[in-house]
This record gives sequence, structure tokens and C-alpha cells, in this order.
Amino acid sequence: MAEAAHAMNDLTPIRWTGDALEVLDQRELPWRETWIPCASPEEVARTIRDMAVRGAPAIGITAAYGMALALRGPGGPGKLREAAEAAARTLAATRPTAVNLAWAIDRMLRVVVSSLSGGRDAATIRRRAEAEATAIHEEDVAMNKRLGRHGAELLPHECTVLTHCNAGALATGGYGTALGVIRAAVEAGKDVRVLADETRPYLQGARLTAWELARDGIPVSVICDSMAGSILRTGEVQAVIVGADRIAANGDTANKVGTYPLAVLAARHNVPFYVAAPSSTLDRCTARGEDIPIEERSAEEVHVVAGTRMTPPGVPARHPAFDVTPAELISAVVTEDGVFRAPYVFDRRCGER
Repeated sequence: MAEAAHAMNDLTPIRWTGDALEVLDQRELPWRETWIPCASPEEVARTIRDMAVRGAPAIGITAAYGMALALRGPGGPGKLREAAEAAARTLAATRPTAVNLAWAIDRMLRVVVSSLSGGRDAATIRRRAEAEATAIHEEDVAMNKRLGRHGAELLPHECTVLTHCNAGALATGGYGTALGVIRAAVEAGKDVRVLADETRPYLQGARLTAWELARDGIPVSVICDSMAGSILRTGEVQAVIVGADRIAANGDTANKVGTYPLAVLAARHNVPFYVAAPSSTLDRCTARGEDIPIEERSAEEVHVVAGTRMTPPGVPARHPAFDVTPAELISAVVTEDGVFRAPYVFDRRCGER
């Protein structure tokens, strides 16, 4: 099993060719693997907005490459700054909750501005931007592997883990956060079985988490979201592990809608509830969960499942894409820097990345 998982370490939803960005269309999984070529920041923004690529770290990496593509046009250094700032506005408007998006865009802008201040020519600025985007991608994979090793120590030698949404290689630059913990535990020789919430309305658990883990050879079963409580009550589950799209300064965590009730159920049944995320997901400038912007997506994603409308005509629907889990329900936050427990005190101050 460990050998099979190791073979999947290079799975990534994003490929940079040097001339364009290719994004694995996750809307098509698990039925087919289709790659979308992107040659402009507008095309990159569309893949983020329309959920072809999703997951906070993957969104940030994709945006970084979008920023690099924005500098491909003609013109001198002054034009490059205008292009970078315009791309930053376009990309930042796609999805408001994932803090990695703003983090990556800001990091790319700093490279452009510092290069301009240093008097670099346009060709050098373009090369530096591409190198920075590639570094963001590579750093994310390395961070995920480190946090995976930290998190694996929390799991018993034999265990069943419940997870929600998809926080695997598909949601990151590769390897994964919550699934990175599971992969690292398997690689360490532990016997891990996974229950994946289907995660309505977009079915990231049923489609993506199950697909990833099955490819790894890690035992996985899909359950309906509404089954989690009764299964936790049986004592079958030893840990709940989820990812995060934003972690506030006090440890409150925004993740895919349905995470909060899962945390409540885990607390009720004395099952540890872990959040796994790279440090780029920590938002020290947002004091608490109530201040995190929650994206409201199209109601059509609730009405329609696999092309079939499931609700009566004229009946409205709501689709808040995320919810906030209070820090008091989180047993530990796992990052590449280690395992943190309440009260959550992270190293960097607001504004530092």
C-alpha cells in the first residue's frame, strides 16, 4: 500500500509548460481526464471561477501562473506593471474565501515591483515572475509533505479517518493537506481506511477524494454527508481530518460547507477533529471567523446534479460555499511547521507572508 501511495506523489492538477498553463478540469473527474490550456490571465481566472481548478493552495498556484502569463505581452517595464496590476484585479475577484489566492497574487506583485525598482529589463522581469510562480508551486508540494509527516504522527497504527470535501493533491500543488496526512501515515506503514463525505452540492468527496485514494490503493468508502453522525456514534472513526481555505488569527477555520456540523458531531462523540493546511492558508490579518468572507455560489449548483434538475421549478436554493468552524472545536491545526493546539498562536504578524 505504501508503495502505491508513493507512486502518486507527483499527481498535480496544474502543469506549466513554459509557454502556457494547463489545468486539469476537475469538473470532468472521475469520468475523464481533460486538460485546459490557458494562455492569458483571463483564461486562468475562468478556470478558477468556474471550478475547473479548486482548493485554496491550487487556486493560489494557478493565479501565480496567471500573473506570469500577464507579463507575456509586448512593452517595456512600465507596461508590465500595468499588466500585472490588471491581472491581479481580475484574478483576485474570482473567489473571495481562499486566502491563498490573495497571498500568491501579492507575492507575484512584489516580484514585479522589486524588479522594476531594481531597474531590470522586461525580459528579466518576465523570467523572474515565471521562476516565482514555479517556486510557489514547488514550495507548496514540499510544505504538504512536511505537514503530512507531522499529521501522520497523530494517527494510531490502525485507524479509520473521516474527511470532507477534497484536500488532496487535486486541491494543492500536489500530495495534499488532509490527504497528505493520510498518505504520509500510509507511507509510514500505518493501516489507514478512509470514509469520504460525498460533499454536496459539488461532490468533491465522492468524485475527487475517492478517485485520488482509489488510485493510491488506499481503502476508501464514500458516505452521504448526512451519514457522518451515525457513523461517528458507532466508534468506528478514530479521527476527522479536513483541509482549510482560510484560518483566522484565533484559529477559526473556513472550509467547504458541511465542515462545521462535522466538527460539532466529532466533539459530541469525542473524536479528534484536525485541520491540515500550509502556512499560506493562515490569515493573521483576519481576527476571527466572523470576519471571513463567505462565497455565495450559484443556486444552480444546488438545483442541478449531473445535468439533472433535482428541485421543483420556481423553488429557490441557497449555496454558501463555505462555513466557519470555531477554534474551540478544532483539536489541532497541522502545518508544515508542526502541530498547533489551542490557544492558537502563530509565528508571523499580520501582513507578513
